[in-house]
Amino acid sequence: MPDNTFVPLYQQIKDDIKSAIEQGKYRPKEQIPTEPELSAEYSVSRVTVRRAVEELCSEGYLIKQQGRGTFVSTPRIHRKFSVSSQAVSFTKTCQEYGMTAGARVLERKIVPVREDEKTFWNCGDDTLLLYIQRVRTADSQPVFLENLFLPYDQFKTLMQADWENRSAFDLIDSVSGRRVVNTLRRSIEALRATPEQSSLLSVPVGDALLHLNCYFIDHENHPLCIGRQYYVGSRYMLEI
Repeated sequence: MPDNTFVPLYQQIKDDIKSAIEQGKYRPKEQIPTEPELSAEYSVSRVTVRRAVEELCSEGYLIKQQGRGTFVSTPRIHRKFSVSSQAVSFTKTCQEYGMTAGARVLERKIVPVREDEKTFWNCGDDTLLLYIQRVRTADSQPVFLENLFLPYDQFKTLMQADWENRSAFDLIDSVSGRRVVNTLRRSIEALRATPEQSSLLSVPVGDALLHLNCYFIDHENHPLCIGRQYYVGSRYMLEI
């Protein structure tokens, strides 16, 4: 590590580890040395090393696994959006990156319709929706919190379906014979992780999240479902 007295020690260590990752010295999913080992290597305190490692975790270069150690993160997943782009399932996107998509169900229930949902489905105040909430993962690493809404009358059989590690688009297709192919509209907002989101997505409280609202339609432009997702900014990139 070069001697640069104008740069804080933790920043020098952070830059050194980051460079090692980018140059392939540490490969994706590979464990890096422990804090005591890094402390000895750089001749600094563990507090200094810990700050460098925690910042690299926040930026998505490293991930801590409870009881196992600190590992190099898998490459950030990119998803491209354009006016004419078709909707691609997260499962398929992971496959393109050589990753295994996963899903853990947190909640499933029947909820009343809200104003924007009434407009999307052109339905009345008494309409009920099926709400499914899951944590979606890539190679077991949390990537986003999924909140999916469907008309209950049309998709009531999905209330009892197996949503673990399944593609939502595939499940919808299996019940209705209709495939999500595009979005009627979508919006993206930058937010900070709440304590609950922090716990579910394994990120620090206040970490950057991308909130994506998507109104999904089928090949005949008929409304299918609404997705309200919270993506970990350091693990997922939306290209507009």
